[in-house]
Amino acid sequence: MNDGSTGSMTESLAQSGESLLRSGLKLSHMRMIVALQDTSQISAAAHILNISQPAASRMIGEMEDILSAPICNRLPRGVELTPYGTTLARRARAMLLELREVDREISDLKSGRGGAVFLGSVTAPAIGLAVPAIKRIRKSFPSIEISMQVDTSAVLARELLASRHDFIIARIPDDLNPRLFEARVIGIEKACLIVRRGHPLADGRTVGLEELTGYDWIFQPGGSLLRRTMETHFMSHHVPLPDRILNTTSLLLTLVMVAQSDTIAPVALDVAKFINADDGLAGAIEVLPIAFDIDVQPYSLIRARNRALSPAASLLYDHILQEIR
Repeated sequence: MNDGSTGSMTESLAQSGESLLRSGLKLSHMRMIVALQDTSQISAAAHILNISQPAASRMIGEMEDILSAPICNRLPRGVELTPYGTTLARRARAMLLELREVDREISDLKSGRGGAVFLGSVTAPAIGLAVPAIKRIRKSFPSIEISMQVDTSAVLARELLASRHDFIIARIPDDLNPRLFEARVIGIEKACLIVRRGHPLADGRTVGLEELTGYDWIFQPGGSLLRRTMETHFMSHHVPLPDRILNTTSLLLTLVMVAQSDTIAPVALDVAKFINADDGLAGAIEVLPIAFDIDVQPYSLIRARNRALSPAASLLYDHILQEIR
């Protein structure tokens, strides 16, 4: 199943659950239909819910009235769910399991045991927002398990739709339906060019665009936003595009190549600041002074539409918002 259809199915499931609850179905109904499926007997289901058998029968009637469809057939020795009842039981079981997981995570947070968060981010906000937020959370909730993937927006958005991330800090790709997401713009990514210490162009003066094209370059793969931004700068000023290019998504490989050759690489400004910080990787690499700004399209906090965040994920989400403020 492709990522788009996965996102559509998730959205449909959430909307279906909300519609049923709005129609009058209650959590007690959800528990009853699951108990009926598990036991195939009204008396046994009533015992599980700690209610009388007549009350259980009335509850079944209420569900059938709400759905305008029979949910079970009475047999000589029990009941058998109809296709309507089986469908309702499957959805009800998923909803109850999710509620139980939420209860567990809230209890874990209250007790300090934590929870789990899966976050994706493009590079700049990963360094400037996610890392500081994670450090602050660790002080109060040291047992929260946080997994973070740093990648391109195209990769992260599809991971989000596939439910492999709780939320991401990225941009919605042009080829995906924006209605699948809830996005909150939180910042503009600024980029710069980095070179090795002692590079022929790093002589203290401001470097023009036309001086850059003759050197080796490292770019993210074709179609990535930062690469398109740089290519637009070259083309809009009628400067030939660099033709000696290494394509990679690896920041580590980028830094190694820049430090050991005359290669030029565009990176997020937050990355360059960290490299040159006293507690960073200062020494081998410096920012090249250039006569133009590299402003990349704004990035956002992005969630899958109609998918609730777990308590632990909500905690990290809120801490990232605090970092912005």
